[in-house]
Amino acid sequence: MTDPAPGLRAATHSDIPELLRLETASFAGDRVSARSFRRWLAHKGALVLVIEDEGQPGNLSGYALVLWHVHGRVARLYSLAVDPAARGRGIGARLLDACAERARERGCEEFRLEVAEANEPALALYRRAGFGPFARRRAYYADGSDALRLRRRL
Repeated sequence: MTDPAPGLRAATHSDIPELLRLETASFAGDRVSARSFRRWLAHKGALVLVIEDEGQPGNLSGYALVLWHVHGRVARLYSLAVDPAARGRGIGARLLDACAERARERGCEEFRLEVAEANEPALALYRRAGFGPFARRRAYYADGSDALRLRRRL
């Protein structure tokens, strides 16, 4: 399989400072911590993909974290963040496509996620990628906002 984006690769522990920078730049709360990144990077049921800035190895434009049960059929997008300076270049869509492909390769049949109901740019990205709503989680986020649960078949 050819990677759908130049610079796309699995994250390593050396990427944690950049992953934390992306978290801070992208989210006001509910951020993934360094401790959690270390745990997910070592976990068999997790995948962290990153896209490096073109021509600047080590500087990340975005990342995606996907979780699945080892013998399960559902993948869950736990987090996706794109550097604000790199938005609008299709990085989120490329990460999403790469995660869906990896999940399919692992035998997953469905891809799910939660997204803040008011996050219109993210909702637009997920709709373009074929996700549709199937539930709502009230007061899901630390600020009390609701999340929409979305899914798509793989």
